[in-house]
Amino acid sequence: MNTVFDVIVIGGGQSGLATGYYLRRGRLSYLILDDREKRGGAWQSAWDSLTLFSPAQHSSLPGWLMPKSEGPFPTRREVIDYLGRYEERYGFPVERPVRVNNMERENDLFRLITTKGDFYTRAVIAATGTWANPVIPDVDGREKFKGIQLHSANYKNPEVFQDQKVLVVGEGNSGAQIMAEVSKYGREVKWATRNTPEFLPDDVDGHYLFNIASAKYRAEKEGKPFDLSNYNLGNIVMVPSVKEARSRGVLTSEGSFTGMYEGGVIWENGTKEAFDAVIWCTGFGYATSFLDTVVRPDEKGIISTDETRATEVPGLWLVGYGSWTGYASATLIGVNRTARQTVKQIGEYLAQVE
Repeated sequence: MNTVFDVIVIGGGQSGLATGYYLRRGRLSYLILDDREKRGGAWQSAWDSLTLFSPAQHSSLPGWLMPKSEGPFPTRREVIDYLGRYEERYGFPVERPVRVNNMERENDLFRLITTKGDFYTRAVIAATGTWANPVIPDVDGREKFKGIQLHSANYKNPEVFQDQKVLVVGEGNSGAQIMAEVSKYGREVKWATRNTPEFLPDDVDGHYLFNIASAKYRAEKEGKPFDLSNYNLGNIVMVPSVKEARSRGVLTSEGSFTGMYEGGVIWENGTKEAFDAVIWCTGFGYATSFLDTVVRPDEKGIISTDETRATEVPGLWLVGYGSWTGYASATLIGVNRTARQTVKQIGEYLAQVE
């Protein structure tokens, strides 16, 4: 007879560890399943120069502050180190690498069908984030392009684009940051965006944005109006690399393109332009396909929830996927509240179904 856990957390990144912190304080038996070989979650796969948008003191998981970083914002390597030490510090029961391929609900239990056999649990916390579900828009002719196509999820560093003509696509933070560094190596690098890039003021960082999200959340809970026009907001945080690129005058959008051909892209005015490589910085869906047999996610991977609690499936919670599972929940500091609330709800749920 297989062990039946009270809770299994799927995903051993920042959201899984935050929920683990609150689970270890209770009396529930739990296990964290992680599909990665090493500690550090999706940060293991991120590009080399990626940093957080907030200082270390505003980027911590519950219980233990992130050590001060060498620069203004913690680097990818510093975040990976922090997550690994955090996991070790609290001794979470993590099993890796284990990929959950599917799950079923059997007699008030969940059966998780994984690469290391079946696991049984009374409740499930999905904490798989977005990195495993990169999105590339369905551009006419994209399959005909003979050059390199790379999503930001698979981008590592700019050196491989030395002396190439490169098109970076996407007006968000990843587009701006990758444009900033590839522009130093490519023979010619252009930026394609559907909308005009909107840059935040130089003194605004992720902590400022988190405070705005918190104020908006409190206002909504109290039934009060919240006027975002009182805040100077944009899409792109001015991290040091983006500021440096601005000083070189390279952060200028060429606009959008309507299609692709063997050699490059077709701009909105109908002209063709050849490129050696296209880097898609076009975002992510949610990595929730393993839930397909118990609930049907939409095309983005979203399911119906009341904050983190799934509304259609008893015993299922989703943590850390962004605004639809709690304000700022995709951030290191923001996942704290939703993780704590989720574990409290699970305790109440399991007490009721005993």
